Amino acid sequence: MKLVVMLVLSVGLLFGMVDINKAGVKELTTLKGIGKAKAVKIVEYRKINGCFKDAMELTKVKGIGKGIVKKNHSEIKVSACK
Repeated sequence: MKLVVMLVLSVGLLFGMVDINKAGVKELTTLKGIGKAKAVKIVEYRKINGCFKDAMELTKVKGIGKGIVKKNHSEIKVSACK
């Protein structure tokens, strides 16, 4: 199972897509304007509040504004919540 997850994440990184509902800190830091501290905040927000419904919901995370979301619009994927 771990191998399957790693393969899926690797394919996403090859095509530049980061699933904000599944990505870990390392994957999130590949987005423009997202360093380790902001990536940690995204993961923490997701654990507390559940999945993101759309990319603009990232603006609810402290330190992430509309500008960062717009810069990364073509690289953000939002998978369905389970």
